[in-house]
Amino acid sequence: MEYRKMERTGANPSLLGYGCMRFPMDPETKHIDEARAAALIRRAMEGGITYYDTAWPYHDGESEPFLGRTLSQYPRDSYYLATKLPCWEINSRQQAAELFERQLERLQTGYVDFYLLHSLSRKTWQRMLELDVLSLLEEYRRQGKICRLGFSFHDSYEAFEEILNYREWDFCQIQLNYMDVNHQAGLRGLELARSRGVPVVVMEPVKGGSLAQLPQEVTEPLKGLDPAASDASWALRWVASQPGVAVVLSGMSTPEQLEENLDTFSRFRPLDEGEKQAVEKTADRLRSRLKNGCTGCRYCLPCPKGVDIPKNFQIWNNMAMYGNRTLTGRAWRDLEPGARGDQCVGCGRCETLCPQHIPIREHLSRLAGEVEAFLE
Repeated sequence: MEYRKMERTGANPSLLGYGCMRFPMDPETKHIDEARAAALIRRAMEGGITYYDTAWPYHDGESEPFLGRTLSQYPRDSYYLATKLPCWEINSRQQAAELFERQLERLQTGYVDFYLLHSLSRKTWQRMLELDVLSLLEEYRRQGKICRLGFSFHDSYEAFEEILNYREWDFCQIQLNYMDVNHQAGLRGLELARSRGVPVVVMEPVKGGSLAQLPQEVTEPLKGLDPAASDASWALRWVASQPGVAVVLSGMSTPEQLEENLDTFSRFRPLDEGEKQAVEKTADRLRSRLKNGCTGCRYCLPCPKGVDIPKNFQIWNNMAMYGNRTLTGRAWRDLEPGARGDQCVGCGRCETLCPQHIPIREHLSRLAGEVEAFLE
């Protein structure tokens, strides 16, 4: 297993981290299948994974207690435990304190190695400042209940820059993959953190599974270099090859996924120049399959009929780019029927507001049928 030294914090975590939000589920009880999940943790420990990332809401609140029961069977100094404060739920400093103490109980530990303000945006960051939550967490850090303090992030680069520059963070966590280099913090955020000496933990390296199984015609540049390498391994290696990345999180739910990722990181090789170019060509091929150029700016909303225009286009574009029936079906089912494109009445209001000048009515009239046909 590859390990990365976090100079600022003294930690030396495994480059591959275990994201604990996608454990196998029992189909009857709809809860974590603890026997199968514990077997995965056991194999991960054997394979040298030392970084385990959970959070208060993962698995509807089951992830932390399960991880506490499971990891308590191992020496406490044999792993790093990361969890997060759900900032969107916090209404007072006292509530944050009570929730943190409950997390320690759930995790069966006296301290958290890596503690994060969860899913920060400019709005939730300002709320944390107004409630004086940061000083509470800094006090826990002085007491040894928190060893390293950081944040996970979902907003614009400008918001990331504001938060990162506020204090000397021990680490931060951002979303990054070879298709999202300019999304949220992106590569600019990674470089900013690196320049300030802040270690970066990366989530969504395989874009929620979208980069794990690509259309064959898209991956020709990669297959030409290594026909045996999986699509997911290319995505993981691309992230791990970026300067400043300390941990790459993967939510492994099957033994096959775990073994493949252990293989990738136990003999990790940074991408060489030829491989970097092949990944870029693959990304270009994926982008060329886009149905339209919707950026998700949401200027077109609200729709008078309740159509979620950006969400419809996101599903349509992802379907076209990645050709993943499972992920497309899940996203389509999660979209309320009243918010689907076939509810459009053609009023045209949205088109007067769209900065990309997309023929929204025409595209909405096509996409529902195309998605349904793809899922048949």
